[in-house]
Amino acid sequence: MNFFDRSNLSLPIAEARIGGADHAPKMLGWNVAPEDLKQIPEHWLSYEEPEASLHYLLGLLYIAFTFCSLTGNGLVIWVFTAAKSLRTPSNVFIVNLAICDFVMMVKTPIFIYNSFHRGFASGIMGCKIFALLGSFSGIGAGITNACIAYDRYNTIARPMDGRLSMTKAFVILFLIWGYTSPWAIVPFLELWGRFVPEGFLTSCTFDYLTDTFDNHMFVGTIFTFSYVIPMSLIIYYYSQIVSHVVAHEKALRDQAKKMNVESLRSNVDHQKASVEIRIAKAAITVCFLFVASWTPYAVLALIGAFGDKSLLTPAVTMIPACTCKFVACIDPWVYAISHPKYRLELQNRLPWLAINEKPVETASTNTEMTTQAPATT
Repeated sequence: MNFFDRSNLSLPIAEARIGGADHAPKMLGWNVAPEDLKQIPEHWLSYEEPEASLHYLLGLLYIAFTFCSLTGNGLVIWVFTAAKSLRTPSNVFIVNLAICDFVMMVKTPIFIYNSFHRGFASGIMGCKIFALLGSFSGIGAGITNACIAYDRYNTIARPMDGRLSMTKAFVILFLIWGYTSPWAIVPFLELWGRFVPEGFLTSCTFDYLTDTFDNHMFVGTIFTFSYVIPMSLIIYYYSQIVSHVVAHEKALRDQAKKMNVESLRSNVDHQKASVEIRIAKAAITVCFLFVASWTPYAVLALIGAFGDKSLLTPAVTMIPACTCKFVACIDPWVYAISHPKYRLELQNRLPWLAINEKPVETASTNTEMTTQAPATT
């Protein structure tokens, strides 16, 4: 009797996920309901399903992203809205950017759920909600960054008459969301374009793969309005800031040299300039991070619509998605490092964070009045 003969065993043998009679690999979308397949671009269905470990790794990574982003942006929203000293017109845009980053990570439970179920588990409505929140937060963040650049330019280049009023700041805020909303609502309702899964079918975005004239027009238009225009404004205003600061410092040095003095700046002026420069550096860093994170995504969409689609493998398309979420985590910590008044309020409200920020002298807040007084006599 052959004790190793398994032919008589009645115990079930688990079928390998990649198995079958011919051990053919499973393809992406194999476990998607037939009525949901219409929402998935055919491009992704030609690729093999990724290993389960990749899904679980991305799910864990997004859990970490969510915790860091919601904590950091939640602190920014709380401190900037609760502290009277931070309720300024300029900081309206900082709070709006934090809200955009917060909303971007609120949608991640859908991605995490899909990842641990290894595919398009949340269905069409889950996909559309994920992409809707992503469009609002991503495009809103881009336009908000452009407004931050505009505000920093006015503050530094025209310190006496360039500062925003609270009314003007809220008008601009209303325009930001008025500008952003169509690019989220129109594809959600499928009036023009649509939201579809991408990559491992666990995240969703606008359809940049369907090869029709109408869809190409949509991709080109949303690329222009959500990427090119904000990017152009950011580059213009920050280049103007740099050129203004360089010219201003040169003029001060030349005048000091003519008067045989070391510097024309008083201590109060120097402290105020230092604070403004630190805030500008924080804004520039945040805008640079926006450019660095969304440029790969913009390039990916252009390749999908107008280029060689074979370059867009599922793994490649997941990289820009991760960088965008990563930046949503970093933004609030940039302000925690670089924004002096925010650091001071955070130090006062959460002393256990052990932030060592020295208070800005009260006199520095009256610099404009003291420097202008002699001119009015």
